[in-house]
Amino acid sequence: MTITMQSTPGSSGYLDLYPERKMSYFKNPYILGLASVAGIGGLLFGYDTGVISGALLYIKDDFEEVRNSNFLQETIVSMAIAGAIVGAAIGGWINDAYGRKKATLFADVIFTAGAILMAAAPDPYVLILGRLLVGLGVGVASVTAPVYIAEASPSEIRGSLVSTNVLMITGGQFLSYLVNLAFTGVPGTWRWMLGVSGVPAVLQFVLMLFLPESPRWLFIKNRKNEAVDVLSKIFDVARLEDEVDFLTAQSEQERQKRSNIRFTHVFKSKEIRLAFFVGGGLLAFQQFTGINTVMYYSPTIVQMAGFHANQLALLLSLIVAGMNAAGTVLGIYLIDHAGRKKLALCSLGGVIVALAMLAFAFYKQSSSSNELYGWLAVIGLGLYIGFFSPGMGPVPWTLSSEIYPEEYRGICGGMSATVCWVSNLIVSESFLSIAEAIGIASTFLIIGVIAVVAFLFVLVLVPETNGLTFDEVEVIWRERAWGKNPNTHNLLEQGSHS
Repeated sequence: MTITMQSTPGSSGYLDLYPERKMSYFKNPYILGLASVAGIGGLLFGYDTGVISGALLYIKDDFEEVRNSNFLQETIVSMAIAGAIVGAAIGGWINDAYGRKKATLFADVIFTAGAILMAAAPDPYVLILGRLLVGLGVGVASVTAPVYIAEASPSEIRGSLVSTNVLMITGGQFLSYLVNLAFTGVPGTWRWMLGVSGVPAVLQFVLMLFLPESPRWLFIKNRKNEAVDVLSKIFDVARLEDEVDFLTAQSEQERQKRSNIRFTHVFKSKEIRLAFFVGGGLLAFQQFTGINTVMYYSPTIVQMAGFHANQLALLLSLIVAGMNAAGTVLGIYLIDHAGRKKLALCSLGGVIVALAMLAFAFYKQSSSSNELYGWLAVIGLGLYIGFFSPGMGPVPWTLSSEIYPEEYRGICGGMSATVCWVSNLIVSESFLSIAEAIGIASTFLIIGVIAVVAFLFVLVLVPETNGLTFDEVEVIWRERAWGKNPNTHNLLEQGSHS
C-alpha cells in the first residue's frame, strides 16, 4: 500500500480537498489542554532559570561560605544546567523506551524531590544536590514536552502548539521575577523562592495521569486501539479514519526500521546527519546569540543607563521578562502563518540591529557621561527582546520537534536539547569573564557577529516545514541527501544494510 503525499491527512493538499477538516488553535479544547499540561515542564524550566539570580542574593546572606566564594555561587547556578545536560541526554532514551507520558511523570518526581531538598537545605552542598535533581527533571522535560505536543498535534497547528511550551518557559521566567519581588520581605526568603517550584511539578504529575500517551508512540508499540482512542478525541470522525489508516500503514514501516536504532546511526545516515546538524545548530545559535545573557544582565544594563536603585532595576527586568513572554505569544500566531524560516530570518535581522545599537551605546557610554547613550542601551535591550522572542525563541524548539523521522525523534530530540544545554552552560559560565576582559561593548559586538552567522545558517540550511506533515519533512532530507531521484537512495540504503 503506497500513500501519495498529496493525500496525507493534514498536508496542504489534503486540506485543500477537505477545507472543513482544517483545525485551528482554539477549535479543540482537548488538544489545547494537552499542550498546556505538557507545557508545565516549560514553566518549570523558565521559573528555575529565572528565580536563581534573585534567590542567590539571599543565599549569600545565610551561608557565609557562599558569600566568600565565587566558585560556590557559580556552582549553585550552573549545577541545574549540568543536571539538565544529563537529563536531556537520557531523556531521549527514556522517551523512546517508556513513552512520552512516563518520561513526563518521571521528570516531575525528580523535580519535586529537588525542590524539597533545596527548600530544606541545611548547607550549600545539599542545596547544590537539590539544584542537580531539579536540573535533571528540567532536562528530561525539555526533550519530552515538545515531542509529546508535536506528536499529538494536527500538522496545520503543530507550530503554535509546540510554541505553547516556549510560552510556558518565558511565562515561567516572568513568574520567577514576580515571586522574587513578592518574597523579598518574607523570612526564609530564598527557601520559599526555590521550594515553591515544586507546586507546578506536583500539579503536572496529577494532571498527566489523566492524559493519554502520544498516539504515534502507541502505534509504534503496536497498541493501535489505545492510539485510536486518543486520536478520536483530537480529530472529528471524517478525518479520524484517514489519520488512523495513514498511521497504521506508516507504523508498519517504522517498526521494521526501528528495531536497531543506536546513537551511531544518527551520524551514519546522511539524511539524519543533515537533520541533526540543522536541529542542533539552531538550538546552539539560540543560546549563542545571547538570549540568556541579556535576560540575566537586564538589571545591570538598566543600571548602567543611569537608573541606580535596585528595586527599579528589578522592576525594569520584570518588564523585559514580560516583553519576552508577550513576544512569544506573537510568535505562536506567526509560526503557522508566516512560516518558521521567514520568522527566524526576520527575528535574527532585528537582533543584529539591536546588538549593534547595544555595542555602540556601551562603547560611547564608556567615554562620555551623556545620559542619551544610557537610554540608547535600554532601547537596544527592548528591541533585542522584541525581535528575539517571537522568532528565535520558539522556532528552534518547534523545528527540533518536527524535523526528525519518527524512529529517531526521541534520540535526536534528546541530542539537540543536550546541545542547547551545553551551549547554555558555556555562555552563562563565560559571559561575565569575557565582558570583564574585553568590555561589554566588544562582547555585544561578538554576539552580533554570531547572529550574522546564524542568519546565514538559517538562510542556507534550514528548510521551511510550515504546514508539512512529518512524512513530507522526511522527503526534504531524503532529497537533500540523495538528490531528487529516489532510486539511487534506495540502492545505497540496501547496500549499507546488506
